Amino acid sequence: MSVYTNVLPHELNEFLENYSLGQLQQFAGISNGIENTNYFVTTSKGQYVLTIFEQLTLDDLPYFLELMAFFSEANIPTAHPIADKRNEYIRILNGKPAALVKRLNGVSIDIANVKQCQEIGTQMAKMHLSSKQFKFSREASRNEDWRIQTSKLVMPKLNKDEQDLLNQELNYIKTTKVGHLDTSVIHADLFRDNVLFIDDELTGIIDFYYAYNGFSIYDLAVTVNDWCTSGDINRDKENIVAFLTAYQTIRYIEKNERNAWVYVLRLAALRFWLSRLQDKYFPRNGEITHTKDPDRFKVIIEDRFNNQDEIMSIWDVC
Repeated sequence: MSVYTNVLPHELNEFLENYSLGQLQQFAGISNGIENTNYFVTTSKGQYVLTIFEQLTLDDLPYFLELMAFFSEANIPTAHPIADKRNEYIRILNGKPAALVKRLNGVSIDIANVKQCQEIGTQMAKMHLSSKQFKFSREASRNEDWRIQTSKLVMPKLNKDEQDLLNQELNYIKTTKVGHLDTSVIHADLFRDNVLFIDDELTGIIDFYYAYNGFSIYDLAVTVNDWCTSGDINRDKENIVAFLTAYQTIRYIEKNERNAWVYVLRLAALRFWLSRLQDKYFPRNGEITHTKDPDRFKVIIEDRFNNQDEIMSIWDVC
């Protein structure tokens, strides 16, 4: 979350006239994240998050907002979108699509402990299972075409070793065949900063705007690469076991999914290395912006490549 589009008080007041949310009391830009413009908004009737979508279109948005409503109504702790007086979730603000959602309690965590990994494992499995009843479908936006185009864009900015690593991973992903893998709606960006806690209790899952219908096991890989990898890129086995074991109390991970574990870990790491390289070398202008270090995922890729047998041994205990 960042602020690329500045909103003035009178503009927000006019926007809020379309809702039954009372009077505006205060609002402030949110600096976390990198994709959309976000504000905390407090009115006389409650607290909300306003998102102005910088890249997603009006055609894109129903999938994400309906998904958030679906999960919230399935008792998964997600932010329910707020309907306007016409019972619609999407409006236009400063020429861009915008939506309000309920603000959830809690804060994101810097370092995940075992209990928190269990919490997110359980909730992720519930999301995957319940989403099989979700009526909408969407393909990944960060797909093979995106990887190829983004690689061409950032390649001239990289040194020789980085170029070799990027080409190695692109070739690996292109040529590796995986068997049948379970599919569901996946969050695809479930980092620690997209989950809220009060102490060790998970109170909210946010920022579903990369969600799509894809491999369930890939969603687990995205989360393990972030939640279960320490600051020095060491894999935290205790956290990994806690996460995978909790997930499997709800949905069993099949053999084909386990066999694809290294593949999805490397695929997930490549996706975020590329997006962070793009943000680093081709940043967007904004009033408040937040970028993340791409080198972290370069090192994660190297680890997943160099330690494949050790990584696969996790299934001996999960």
